[in-house]
Amino acid sequence: MSSEAAARHGPRGFDRLAAAPGAVVTATLVLLPLALVLVLSVRVNDGTLVAARFTLDNLAGVVFDPLYRMVLARSLAIAALVTIATVAAAYPVAYAIAFHGGRHKALLLFLVSLPFWTSYLLRVFAWKIVLAYNGVLNSALAGLGLVGAPIGLINTPGAVVLTLAHAYAAFAILPIYVALDAVPRSLIEGAADLGARPWTTFTRVVLPLSMPGVLSAALVVFVPTVGDYVTPALVGGPSSTMIGSIIQSQFGKANDWPFGAAVSVVAMAVVAVALLLVAAADRRFGRRA
Repeated sequence: MSSEAAARHGPRGFDRLAAAPGAVVTATLVLLPLALVLVLSVRVNDGTLVAARFTLDNLAGVVFDPLYRMVLARSLAIAALVTIATVAAAYPVAYAIAFHGGRHKALLLFLVSLPFWTSYLLRVFAWKIVLAYNGVLNSALAGLGLVGAPIGLINTPGAVVLTLAHAYAAFAILPIYVALDAVPRSLIEGAADLGARPWTTFTRVVLPLSMPGVLSAALVVFVPTVGDYVTPALVGGPSSTMIGSIIQSQFGKANDWPFGAAVSVVAMAVVAVALLLVAAADRRFGRRA
């Protein structure tokens, strides 16, 4: 009896032991910093580390101040536009690699990841040169006679969306490619044998089966772009200020860490709601697949 119990509990004990390092890393690098931010968000900015006083005024100031609500709404809108633009541009690329890449798939995926060999800041500065008032794009448009004077492309929300969409393109292409590459080709052939046209096969077979990859790509793009502050600072203007810029200024120039932590907590709560919606959609499409 004891040998049967040991055999029954042995694999379970091994699984717990194998999962222990991951649990320690998660608790140390994720849960502990999150707990510190939560505690910091309800502290009074009195400059002390001991005998600190706590208050909900920081969180209330973020939630009820129209300025911060507007900046957060703008951040969500820009992140949503970046996500839509990135996924819309990434899907055809991933489709072409998955279905028409042939023996060159590895090379094409390598080319997709090639921009990551350069610094993120260099790529942002490159777009700043392209979109500048006298930059590459304005010079090309003027040379073609399409514009009489340079147009304002830089320091706009559109510049932020374009730059972020390019920066996160590979993050969207890879998960979509994985989902498309896993689509059984027998289903596509079966749909064709039953008389389905290519567009019908795509909308009824390929697209639904690839939606988990699309949702994963949207998640990977949306979450970091909400809190981005480097790109709005370099290619955006006052009309492109995002919540990440507010957080950076509170932890930096304003030296008000509790309020900056409160802004972070509110932003994380809003993003968490978006993640729950994506998870619900993922379960729905997962059941269909």
